[in-house]
Amino acid sequence: MTGLPSGSDSSLAPLRDSMHAAARATAAEILDSAHTQAQALVDAAQLKAATILAAATADGEAAAQSESRMRSARVRRQAHEAVLTTRNALRLQLQGQVRESALALRTDERYPTLLDRLTERSRMLLGPDTTVTESPDGGVIAEAGSRRVDFSLPTLAAGTLDRMAPEVDGLWSR
Repeated sequence: MTGLPSGSDSSLAPLRDSMHAAARATAAEILDSAHTQAQALVDAAQLKAATILAAATADGEAAAQSESRMRSARVRRQAHEAVLTTRNALRLQLQGQVRESALALRTDERYPTLLDRLTERSRMLLGPDTTVTESPDGGVIAEAGSRRVDFSLPTLAAGTLDRMAPEVDGLWSR
């Protein structure tokens, strides 16, 4: 390799300066392009993050609403079950009280007259050859062939209570 002649340093200075300036300009362009691309990536990432956040928020709100509806339905169902349980307990209590009141009729002074009327009604329904026996719970049970009439006091009381169902149900709706 041969060295450059002396004085060539000063002659190459403008070329060197020009190449240095061109390199700086190219570096500046690359840096500006890198900054622009980086900003575009940041903007795209922020937009994507905002979209993800909005979707997550919407999903969270929907899930919360769904959970709220399910919890509300569960509470309503439990309240309804509690009401039905209470109504059933009251209905059973009423049935028990009606049965006890019917059984107490056996000690009433008018009970023999009631037995006579129930026996008469049995024969009227099943015919004169009807076998009528007094029920151990009070009242009568009548049979004629395969036909049977149960006029026992608990059965009569239960039937009366059943016929009064609309009135009894009105007690629960107040």
